[in-house]
Amino acid sequence: MTSANNIRLRTSCELNTDVEQCRWLEDDKVWEVTLRKLVAGMGDISSKDRKKIVEDKGESAVYSETEIVRAKVVVSAVGGLVEPKGWPDEIPGIEGFHGKVFHSARWDDTVDFNDKNVVVVGTGCSSAQLVPRLPEALYNAKSVTQFMRSPPWVVPSFPPPGGDEWWEQNSAKLMNRVPGLLQLLRFMIFAGGEWDFRLFGGTEWHAKHRKLYEEKMLGRVKKIAPEKYHEILTPNYGVGCKRRIFDKRWLNSLNDPKIELTTQPLKRVNETSVTIGPGVTYPENAKDEDFPEREVPADVIVLANGFDTTRWLHPLKVAGKTGNDLVEEMEKRGGAQAYQGTAMDGFPNFFLIFGPNTATGHSSVVMAAENMVNYSLKFIKLILNGEISTVDVKHEAEVAYTADLQKKLKDMIWMKGGCSSWYYTNDGWNSTLYPYTQIDFYRRCFFPKWSDWNVAYTSKGVKQIWATRAKRVLAVAIVVIMANEVRSKGYGVKDAKALLRASLQHSVARILALFNLARASLASGKASR
Repeated sequence: MTSANNIRLRTSCELNTDVEQCRWLEDDKVWEVTLRKLVAGMGDISSKDRKKIVEDKGESAVYSETEIVRAKVVVSAVGGLVEPKGWPDEIPGIEGFHGKVFHSARWDDTVDFNDKNVVVVGTGCSSAQLVPRLPEALYNAKSVTQFMRSPPWVVPSFPPPGGDEWWEQNSAKLMNRVPGLLQLLRFMIFAGGEWDFRLFGGTEWHAKHRKLYEEKMLGRVKKIAPEKYHEILTPNYGVGCKRRIFDKRWLNSLNDPKIELTTQPLKRVNETSVTIGPGVTYPENAKDEDFPEREVPADVIVLANGFDTTRWLHPLKVAGKTGNDLVEEMEKRGGAQAYQGTAMDGFPNFFLIFGPNTATGHSSVVMAAENMVNYSLKFIKLILNGEISTVDVKHEAEVAYTADLQKKLKDMIWMKGGCSSWYYTNDGWNSTLYPYTQIDFYRRCFFPKWSDWNVAYTSKGVKQIWATRAKRVLAVAIVVIMANEVRSKGYGVKDAKALLRASLQHSVARILALFNLARASLASGKASR
């Protein structure tokens, strides 16, 4: 918040506000955006929970007022990991539970964990961070029972120089005082991530590197975790098929007698406990009689079961040029998709940040998001400067881009690794991951393919195009003339400089002529790059 205030960003933000709908007005070439002001506290809960409150208590319990605004450009930065998954419908009894139930992404600070029996559902990245801390000071839980359907691949998270505590206290000072240190560290992290891309391809070379990596990681698990968990912590699929856990404390925390990891399935929820079993979900060849049904005490249930990643933009409604809904249009074409993860045809001046197929299995999504921001700004600047009125990706470009990604994804470990994950839908559509390196994504974003876009230029934009072309023609002409004169007459350095001055003076007339030509073309109001 301090940084936001320093750059005066806070005054441009509206908090506790829900964007209900965006509708393109073709005649006016603007977006009409419907905003719903939320009652205090409603912004901290999911849209699913808000909907339930509306059903039970009416809209006034959630919304205070409605506002409609217009904008030349709309940028959706809601991302994909937004809506937490709720309680599994197939497990009965949650309504009668006497304790607190909440998702890790909607953490309830009012809950007292002291001397409580805690149940954690899920073994993803979030649970690996919270489970080790629950039995310790600040929370002091009496017991923690963690439910896992199948094991993740657990890899080491390398500590920063000096350790976490030292780095937290001193890193900012170092970055400010040592020129280039920040950029160097960032490059090293990026390079390490790109090297990990060798684990995700579908060739024999990639498979060889995966096998070596898997053997090393399993050796680490057996060295750190208790022996009783070795079998259920050994995945039966290739590393990278699911999101890896970068672990600092989770494996070691399983040595704590207060923590139990189990693959027995949840059967039902009782008032002060949960019933689990019989049998286990992993390993698959285990006998049910070896794992009888039992009750586990529960005072608090924490859901760490992920997000609904298949419903992009939910619950936001976006209506394009023909009134068609953006999400429905995606579904008609097979699944969530967008050109460069950023744009869909028929939705002018609308940009997505962290849209479909922009996450990575090997690197940080922060870089991808930054690339999408910079990519979008190349168009947005022209719109806000009045050089273009609308920009809309071509239909054939979006379709071809999506087809290429989906074809490439079929050869990657995410689809061939023998696991099921939140990366793709039940019918095999992967709307999450980008199947190439982040170097490739950076290249695509840094050098837009203008021929893939329909751009409507204003008179100011046309003038700017002609000015740019004139500069290019002039520069080439000067270089050619000078090179020819120098070569034919054997000029020295001083002579070449004099020739350059003369050429520049001589070319002013050409520039004026080109500007006059530009004025004559302004009547069209449009041009294409």
